[in-house]
Amino acid sequence: MDPWLIWLIIAAVLFVAEIFTLTAALGMLGAAALITAGAAAAGLSAPFQFVVFTVVATVTVLFVRPVALRHVLRPQSARFGVDALVGSAAYVVSEVSGRDGRVRIGGEEWTARSYDETLVIPQGATVDVMEISGSTALVYPRE
Repeated sequence: MDPWLIWLIIAAVLFVAEIFTLTAALGMLGAAALITAGAAAAGLSAPFQFVVFTVVATVTVLFVRPVALRHVLRPQSARFGVDALVGSAAYVVSEVSGRDGRVRIGGEEWTARSYDETLVIPQGATVDVMEISGSTALVYPRE
């Protein structure tokens, strides 16, 4: 079997293993094996193929992998859906207690409960949305 084909098989196995581990390390080793397959196809001898693999694997794991992980592990910059409502202001439409009530958040009416169950928030007050539980907003009065 030709050496370039062996390196190509090694690259494919490493890429498939990367799919299951999601560490980016095996993907970098797969890229090194793929480049080494090209070097083997160009006619480099076996010792030089191992040198190419070692150099490319070292460079990708030490320099490319940290950059890739930084981009993957970046915190989400924007909140969507009900998560975006947490921290926003709401207007009390009907008295809010620890059991029930209604508030208007951004033009939509929501069922609400007081975040502190002992508080009763009167109609017309402005509150902060502390949490969304299902379809109920847990609110706390603004000071």
